Amino acid sequence: MLRHLFLLLALCWSLPMMAAPRVVVSIGPVHSLVAGVMEGVAEPQLLIPAGASPHAYALKPSDARALSEAELVVWIGEGLETMLEKPLHSLAGEARLLELLQVEGMHLLPSRKGGVWHEQEQGHQAAHAGHGHELDGVDTHLWLAPENAQRIVAAVADALSAMDAANAEHYQRNAATLRQRIGALAVTLAQRLEPLQGQPYIVFHDAYHYFEQAFGLQPAGAIAVSPEQRPGARRLLEIRQAIRDSGARCVFSEPQFRSDIVEVVLEDTGARYGVLDPLGVTLTPGRGQWFALMQGLADSLEACLTAGR
Repeated sequence: MLRHLFLLLALCWSLPMMAAPRVVVSIGPVHSLVAGVMEGVAEPQLLIPAGASPHAYALKPSDARALSEAELVVWIGEGLETMLEKPLHSLAGEARLLELLQVEGMHLLPSRKGGVWHEQEQGHQAAHAGHGHELDGVDTHLWLAPENAQRIVAAVADALSAMDAANAEHYQRNAATLRQRIGALAVTLAQRLEPLQGQPYIVFHDAYHYFEQAFGLQPAGAIAVSPEQRPGARRLLEIRQAIRDSGARCVFSEPQFRSDIVEVVLEDTGARYGVLDPLGVTLTPGRGQWFALMQGLADSLEACLTAGR
């Protein structure tokens, strides 16, 4: 009997292990969530490194090879990683593409123009958000809503389970744990950020709509239309006036962009300087990055908006 058991174990050990799907993820925050789903099975590959813009990143030969070998590619969609549109078809033609903007049930919000935002405009936009999947004018920073992060986790787990039945239970168990962690963090952040509701501030560009709606925050406007487009003198004057009119306490830059524009806006307004990081460019990639990113946004808002009170 024991001899037969040893022979069976030896046979099992001699059989090749089924490899998990090769997974490539576009940006750090989403890579963090995918890595959490795959924990204990395999590691997904991050395509766009920390500090690089998903709009303008130039693929390296190693990136092209990773896409050509990928079996699953997870990305936000054409509105964010514009540099991926053609390579996904030419290099990753055999891979399954999981475009998160198209995931069923994903809560989508409209992008807002740079400049001064009025409360009525924000309320109108929020009321019409998420109906259908017309993607023109959609804010692509969807990972900053905890409920969307939970949907990302569920969609990734389902995709991997369909591709890798041997590890399906593992993916689904990891996903359930992640969704619970995300929900618990959302409760904690809501408690921390509640005292900041109603306090106006200015952001560098409109990257935080999902975070703001999730936690009831009310920014007064954005300096730039997009991170790549430098605002003109008229816009800067409008923002400076908006700071005075609204009583905005803070103006937030972003770590990957020059702060000189923010310094011009701040001059003689009495508002403070802060930094918000929607992509986690200063954080180490990996399973903990999304959680650190969300906590970092709350830390920065809290530190700046409560300073001197």
